Amino acid sequence: MRAVDIFSGCGGMSLGFEQVGVDVVAAFDNWKPAVEIYKANFKHPILQKDLCDEDSIQLIADKQPDIIIGGPPCQDYSIAGKRQIGERANLTIRFAEIATCVKPQWVVFENVYNIERFGTLPVMRNKLKAAGYGLSERVIDASLCGAPQARKRFILVGHMNDSDGFLDEILDSNLADHHMTVREYLGDKLHTQYYYMHPRSYARRAVFSIDEPAATIRGINRPIPSNYKRHPSDAAAIEDGVRALTTKERSYLQTFPDAFKLPGAKTNVELAIGNAVPPALAKYIAKCIEKYINNKEDSAGDENE
Repeated sequence: MRAVDIFSGCGGMSLGFEQVGVDVVAAFDNWKPAVEIYKANFKHPILQKDLCDEDSIQLIADKQPDIIIGGPPCQDYSIAGKRQIGERANLTIRFAEIATCVKPQWVVFENVYNIERFGTLPVMRNKLKAAGYGLSERVIDASLCGAPQARKRFILVGHMNDSDGFLDEILDSNLADHHMTVREYLGDKLHTQYYYMHPRSYARRAVFSIDEPAATIRGINRPIPSNYKRHPSDAAAIEDGVRALTTKERSYLQTFPDAFKLPGAKTNVELAIGNAVPPALAKYIAKCIEKYINNKEDSAGDENE
């Protein structure tokens, strides 16, 4: 299956799909720091491109994808961000426009879980359904998909000429029976029992144990403030050997492998990591699609016997 990754960021979605054997033939993104990271890690081309440009649809169509995957920038949906829908939110609709013009057999859309509160999702959904796609939608926690991180994401999978809900049972039944902890995934690779992750606000905890899933990795990584006051839910006191995580360690929690290169300015790399789709989550979605295709083929084979 040939895939094109649009709004690819630094490549989390591409990597997860490649790990299942999908042939990612090209990627597109408009943020130069993420494009440079992507280039350092993949053999196929990535084009720095504003996908709202008129020629972008033809460029994608020329790659003849069987599947279009992507997660448009989600700042306007962020819990920490503005409640207003700004210009970026239109990229959700642009994703649907690209998909319905190119008409691959499959589309996979990823975004923050609270996209369901906003008016752009029904617009995207209606465009895809009018083009002939059956849709499956789920909010999935990455810690049930092989990532040591409590990260809930909205996933929409479209399949041409199929019924709505076609993938629901497979998406649900293949989830793990427990939330993966950092220790399960990394062992003692961090060489610390407790670590600091800068919270959205000091009303939230900031100190975690490796014997639980990490909090959602965000695009900001700050040192421990000198005047930090322990939150009641912190796993330990700062004095107990707690430290902040390095950029590379945060990429591990997003399930990027050791060999994944992270060139660029630290603030840009941190943002690219925080915005990325965890490869383990992308791999889970790809495996569910693979299982669905195999089941269909098996059923067709049985009918022909």
